[in-house]
Amino acid sequence: MACDFDVIVDRRCTDCVKWDGLGQRYGGKDLLPFWVADMDFAVAAPIQKAIMERVQHPVYGYTEVAPSVYEAITGWLERRHNWHVEPEWISYTTGVVNALNLIVWSYTLPGDKVIIQPPVYGPFFRSVLNNGRQVIHNDLVETAEGFVMDLDDLERKIDSRTKMLILCNPHNPVGRVWSKQELGRLAEICLKHDVLMVSDEIHSDFIYTGHKHLPLASLSPEIAEHTITCMAPSKTFNLAGLATSFVVISNQRLRELLGNTLENVGVSNALLGFTALEAAYRYGEEWLDELLVYLEGNRDFMRSFLEERIPSIKTSNLEGTYLAWLDCRDLAAEAQNLRDFFVEKAKIAVNDGLGFGPQGKGFIRFNIGCPRPMLREGLSRMERALKKQSGVSAALT
Repeated sequence: MACDFDVIVDRRCTDCVKWDGLGQRYGGKDLLPFWVADMDFAVAAPIQKAIMERVQHPVYGYTEVAPSVYEAITGWLERRHNWHVEPEWISYTTGVVNALNLIVWSYTLPGDKVIIQPPVYGPFFRSVLNNGRQVIHNDLVETAEGFVMDLDDLERKIDSRTKMLILCNPHNPVGRVWSKQELGRLAEICLKHDVLMVSDEIHSDFIYTGHKHLPLASLSPEIAEHTITCMAPSKTFNLAGLATSFVVISNQRLRELLGNTLENVGVSNALLGFTALEAAYRYGEEWLDELLVYLEGNRDFMRSFLEERIPSIKTSNLEGTYLAWLDCRDLAAEAQNLRDFFVEKAKIAVNDGLGFGPQGKGFIRFNIGCPRPMLREGLSRMERALKKQSGVSAALT
């Protein structure tokens, strides 16, 4: 396939959240965006071809999910993750955030407790709180080797009102790919206390050299019976605008409960979303393999740039995802207001770590899913802004 991921695709004036939303969200359109989690690469040619062929038919009515779609999903999970999934275990939603809200609503009651592991993706908090449930923090622990789960703390915080744990696997934003030992111990605790496990695995296809994604539900049949897995092609193949995701539930009772909710809220199938999903999982593998090499190059380029030219900003070891978790706690005092510094001085848009919970103070999330020339320019803007800031500070002393 030999994709050229260095090509800059101009996404402006396409109603693109990442670019066209900069003015509304950050107050300036002259910024380079490294925030929201979608990539700036052209979608794989086989997916574009499948969509264009479907569009040629002039009627876009209500859509059934063809058996070939189920076959594409189960084949992908078997090949990429060594996970055998039966077609009847799969249910469809319009997105993983949508799924998380429906899952909290379906399996817990108002006032019940749901455990999350901050710093973590912001909608985890909202899916619990907006549905009238209690958020319980099982904070990740920062070590010299990276972030780890505090499983002793997890078990201490479970009581009779604790009904669910939402896991991020791989973890957004710290970039951990959880090991079999970590997942196994977490599952052991949840099974012991009858806590339903919900595993957000939307980033599961972004795994770098030396690591392997393990679907939580693949560890054992017993764990699978107490696990709901949320997945989608949207991150992997940059298809978020097509609003198609799926949930895997082997437990028939749990599957029927969610099925009732999906029927009650009227979730319908997305015609072009399923067209793209099937093409992606059938014909997009070569494109993804090339992309992973490129993204790993971006990760290594970013790490070298920071170590050599901006040592006051540190990055954790990015094992998976294309979202870097950058530690800015050593920046000069004048740059401690991170959002203002990066937006007003460096002219880049990033996610402030506080959006991932109080544990994110002093961090930013930085999206490396972009052509390397854009990544280089963004990092250079950071470097220039810090040098200018240091010069001003020196002049005032």
